[in-house]
Amino acid sequence: MNDIVDFGLDDLSPVDDDSEEAMEALWTGDLTVLSQHHTTPNGSHSFVLAHDRSVTWGIPGEPQLVAIAVARDLRQSTFTFETSHHATASFAQNWLAERGCPLDRIALHGGDYIKPADDLTLQVEQQIQKSGTRYEVLDTYTSDDNPSETWTLVNDSQATQAPVRLFYEEWNHGAGTYTMREGAFPDVGVAQTWLDERSEPLPEPPEYSDHNGAVVRARIARIALSRSAGTSPTPQTGLDAPRASAAVPVQRAVQGRLL
Repeated sequence: MNDIVDFGLDDLSPVDDDSEEAMEALWTGDLTVLSQHHTTPNGSHSFVLAHDRSVTWGIPGEPQLVAIAVARDLRQSTFTFETSHHATASFAQNWLAERGCPLDRIALHGGDYIKPADDLTLQVEQQIQKSGTRYEVLDTYTSDDNPSETWTLVNDSQATQAPVRLFYEEWNHGAGTYTMREGAFPDVGVAQTWLDERSEPLPEPPEYSDHNGAVVRARIARIALSRSAGTSPTPQTGLDAPRASAAVPVQRAVQGRLL
């Protein structure tokens, strides 16, 4: 991780008002870069995943991770600038992948990053990263106190049963690990009741227990095999991938998922 963010835009102009406003709203001095990728030739695109420390001064529960996508037109001396805040890295990575960033180039590796506790966590994260526009985010929450957790509530456009999904992430700072789980609910009200009461285990998606459960278990097994072999199960996507042929504000102590 580092705190250096230089988008190299000194000689360029924003292509529209949205880009100018997005750039001005972002205080780069408040960012801790977690991962970044710059494309060639000539650095035409930049993708950054960062922790926004300024959020810890704001409304409790606000998402603390920011994804940034910059596209430069060097011939026109212009740029576009987009940002999006997320509760978890996997949703931020999905947003960046949708804008052309290869997932393997924006992965979080080594350093001070807290580690996934198990292979199911990796399976759920990869599902989110590769989901495209499948999930409509309805709400998020980040707690860096006790308990240390985040959740993202979504509507799953591919779910035939229990379409409201809750992606729940819990951190164990003593062990330096975290878990990510997916819960399934018939509607937002039932999901909110679970979040308020926590009186029973997170209900698993129906596909975990039907014939698709074998698919889930097979994916987890492949992840475990890839980890033991020291390879990454995440394929390249985006600009660098080979093209397939047609066929009251208070500052809170930041423990944080990644810090």
